[in-house]
Amino acid sequence: MSAMNDDILLSARDLSVRFGGVLAVNKVSFDVRKGEVFTLIGPNGAGKTTVFNLISRIYTPTSGEIHFASHQGPLKLTDLPPHKVAGLGIARTFQNIELFEHATVLQNLLIGRHTHRQTGLWSELLFTGKTRAAEIAAREKVEQVIDFLDLQHHRESMVAGLPYGVRKVVELARALCTEPRLLLLDEPSSGLNVEETEDMAFWISDIKNELGVTVLMVEHDMTLVSKVSDRVLAMSMGAELATGTPAEVQSHPGVIEAYLGTVDDVSSLRRENHVRAGA
Repeated sequence: MSAMNDDILLSARDLSVRFGGVLAVNKVSFDVRKGEVFTLIGPNGAGKTTVFNLISRIYTPTSGEIHFASHQGPLKLTDLPPHKVAGLGIARTFQNIELFEHATVLQNLLIGRHTHRQTGLWSELLFTGKTRAAEIAAREKVEQVIDFLDLQHHRESMVAGLPYGVRKVVELARALCTEPRLLLLDEPSSGLNVEETEDMAFWISDIKNELGVTVLMVEHDMTLVSKVSDRVLAMSMGAELATGTPAEVQSHPGVIEAYLGTVDDVSSLRRENHVRAGA
């Protein structure tokens, strides 16, 4: 692909990946538009996180391509090593929180600024004016993110002593400190209670609307998906089932079957529940 439409930030075409004899992702294609929340849904084992790992370059696809609209023009992500991805403006959170537990919240967020470091070893050892200016700029950006996500109270707290829900927000904050153009959120509501999930929906909407960051999300909580997603791609057994608005995808017969059984099974279940309610 030599060119991408101006409104497309990420484009995946015919992505497939095998692990031995297992076809984890099978010819999946999709586009993520600039300024939207695009969500991957599907049962466990559908291949959603594997797609994330392909974009992050943790995995290499068996076939297919991923293109990203960088500031320098369209780039083929599948040609790049993993350590180059963050520098393009792609940040990620994980299902299992990946933070430095024996460091403070502030220290964890400052680590998120490493992709913007332009000072060398001697400059940092001598703490030159350029290094001081870079440290001040990094701290200012981190403080902006702390204010944005209401983490002021936890700034100097050790991560290991924080509640799980707060650590989720800290990981989100660290990703935002890289100033991403594309934010990959891998099950952001996992392990959160109802109130914390509502807060996460609020943050995701603000990240899109106030910060102008495009979001690609994997999520199981369909209430959260419906609240924040502009478009949804449903997957099952590594393949695409349907793409559209949350309402369109949730009513798609193939999606219903993948989640709940055949359409006839769902109709039978509804009739049975109706009879029980009447009883």
